[in-house]
Amino acid sequence: MKVAKIAYKPVGLVLGAGGGLVASIVFKRVWKMLGHEEDAPEATDEERTWREILLAAALQGAVFAVVKAAVHRAGATATRNLTGTWPD
Repeated sequence: MKVAKIAYKPVGLVLGAGGGLVASIVFKRVWKMLGHEEDAPEATDEERTWREILLAAALQGAVFAVVKAAVHRAGATATRNLTGTWPD
């Protein structure tokens, strides 16, 4: 196993956890920017419409995917800069 891959494993885990926190904060801000003063609806929230629930879920998924990709890409780039090898 490559040294870069071994070095990246714990870094990737920490980045993943941190990225999840960042994505959550970003999603809440975006949801409020869209004019919703309340927290995003849960799928089982009886008071919310299908449209609102599905919009919130799609937006949350998109935000989490973008943040995850950005965080892991930055981690891989940093690993390459430190070890000289791209983690696979």
